[in-house]
Amino acid sequence: MTCLDTPPRGMSETKDEVKEEYADVIESDKTERMKDTKRSEEDEKHHGDFATVSSAASSMHEGQSEDHDPEAITTVPSNSPPYSVFSKKQKYFIVCLAAWGGFFSPLSANIYFPALTKLVVEYNVSSTLMNLTLTSYLIFQGLAPTFFGDFADMAGRRPAYIIGFIIYIGANIGLALQNSYAALFVLRCIQSTGSSATIALGNGVVADIATSSERGTWMGYVTSGPMVAPAIAPIIGGLLSEFLGWRAIFWFLVIMAGVYMLPLILFFPETGRNVVGNGSIPPQSFNMSLLNYLQARKARKAYGENELTRAVSRDEQQALARKRKLRIPNPLGTLKVIGQKDAGLLLFYNSLVYTAFYTVISSAPYLFEEIYGFNDLQIGLSFIPFGVGAMIAPMTAGKLLDWNYRRLAKKTGLRIDKKRGEDLRDFPLERARLHIAFPMLVIGTLVILCYGWVLQVEPSLAAPLVLHFFLGLCLTGAFNCMSVMLVDYYPLSSATATAANNLVRCFMGAGGTAVITMMIDAMGRGWCFTFIAGVITFFSPILWVLMKWGPKWREERRLKIESQANAGG
Repeated sequence: MTCLDTPPRGMSETKDEVKEEYADVIESDKTERMKDTKRSEEDEKHHGDFATVSSAASSMHEGQSEDHDPEAITTVPSNSPPYSVFSKKQKYFIVCLAAWGGFFSPLSANIYFPALTKLVVEYNVSSTLMNLTLTSYLIFQGLAPTFFGDFADMAGRRPAYIIGFIIYIGANIGLALQNSYAALFVLRCIQSTGSSATIALGNGVVADIATSSERGTWMGYVTSGPMVAPAIAPIIGGLLSEFLGWRAIFWFLVIMAGVYMLPLILFFPETGRNVVGNGSIPPQSFNMSLLNYLQARKARKAYGENELTRAVSRDEQQALARKRKLRIPNPLGTLKVIGQKDAGLLLFYNSLVYTAFYTVISSAPYLFEEIYGFNDLQIGLSFIPFGVGAMIAPMTAGKLLDWNYRRLAKKTGLRIDKKRGEDLRDFPLERARLHIAFPMLVIGTLVILCYGWVLQVEPSLAAPLVLHFFLGLCLTGAFNCMSVMLVDYYPLSSATATAANNLVRCFMGAGGTAVITMMIDAMGRGWCFTFIAGVITFFSPILWVLMKWGPKWREERRLKIESQANAGG
């Protein structure tokens, strides 16, 4: 783990796209090894399916020409390898599929909301007891990524995705067929286990392919999936529950997951940096997409294994081979992240905001039924404003994060290199992220405060729906800012770091959903949400602490990791 986006030395650099066969690459490697090469934006733009072999071959060429990118950072050698060999089109495809994968966890949680009141009657249990199925979902949403995150950083993103979705599909089949509250409770835990890792994996994919200067935008893309789900999931759930019965919700999820698995298995490439480096090292055969596996097998038959892999440095192969050794996933890695002063404070504050956010949403079905007499479909439709706000937030926050990064880079004299990344040791990273999060948190906290008193007087439906929109926009945008900052802290173990984020916020969110209806009954709507807003306000100085002492703590961690690496090497 490191705070630097600069990739390890020795990784290969992209060259020309291989059009039809590997022959051109091998011939080039034999005859032009001592010639200068000249990389251009057009090479990277047209980098194709054979990027692994092409970039490996180019790494054998000596005396590479200087890259004349006007934004190139002066502290990074111009002939150093790119941060990622994937072309922009490939990145869009990878992030699109990661965003779609991240869609399933919040989809499974929110599609369930409109059916809660019907399930209370079906199983003859109290609303508090039914809320425990939400609480258990959140608990496992926090626990499961601690295993999947470490597994994904160790073995790769693809195996973690595939195993997670197999578990998820099985759980949904069970949920559609079960007939008891106990089975519902247990299978919801398993459903959460299968789907919850996808958000951590999506953040990990972004860290694999994007440097800090553009990470805000790419994180906006990948989190758009999880943010779109709250906009449409309650509507889908309300329609299915009202007209086909609540069991149709889970059959729908089975079909959706099955459709997703097709492009995942066929086309999604491995991106984990501990497995493929910057994308130039071939993964293990079991870790290839079906398309890449067929291409590699065809090439081996035509040219032989040695010719295709000889261009990759032996040191690089050996280093990654050591990291590729499979072991039992260690969830304690997430505890190490939580134990860091800067990351721990960030995770704690983010979890408070998440708890406030989730208590508002999880209590909405009961409050809207009580105040307005809504049925399942109407409850689902009432989530539209919240979902629209949450859908807009990631892209808005992402663009603002990258703009603020560029602004501070110019102010501090840091020249940006989008291809290779920047040395962030002297860069005010915390200010670059939290300057954008702070105003969103202020507005979001005020919205929570107003929301409780608006419901207290039971006005027309327009008032709480408008507040739901701003709640989704501001608090979701703040989540995105803090998530990007956490990935910046741990770009090489981003899935593990995101798993730590899930663990803390989901455990605290689970506690909030377990008691929110009791708090509303005991304190009243107005004072209950006033208390929640007050807690967020009380702990907000944590952001100032991070901006003031965060850079020092980040540098201390970097030096410690460097010394450990040197001692181990």
